[in-house]
Amino acid sequence: MATRGLDRQRRRKTITEDGPDPVDIHVGTRLRQRRTLLGMSQEKLAAAFGVSFQQIQKYERGANRVSASRLHQLTRILNVPVGYFFEGMTDVPQNGSAAHPLHDNEMVASRETLELVRAYYRIEDPTVRRRLVDLLRSLGPDAVEH
Repeated sequence: MATRGLDRQRRRKTITEDGPDPVDIHVGTRLRQRRTLLGMSQEKLAAAFGVSFQQIQKYERGANRVSASRLHQLTRILNVPVGYFFEGMTDVPQNGSAAHPLHDNEMVASRETLELVRAYYRIEDPTVRRRLVDLLRSLGPDAVEH
């Protein structure tokens, strides 16, 4: 029976049984983040990438892996280095299991946050931007008096 346990350890991971790999989820999150920051729709990216928008959705969820050659193509379309897709990853544990994205990335990658950042950088006057940051800080939970 000891070989049965060994077979489970060697078994190839499947999305159906195990869910998407955390690395693929992280790469997909970074893809969605960059696409949104550029104001690019899934349809527009799909057309530039030569796939359907449904395929872009699968990449962004981590349901489908992006091959190395396709990742390289994405770097040219999105104007980022390959390392961009792996920024924020924790180190891969010694046992070889996949790394997990940092929790802060989920917050930073939210559509609302990305839209806020894009709107912020459209403000040309640095003084107005500074005042906006001060206003937002004053509205945060640390500033609320109980």
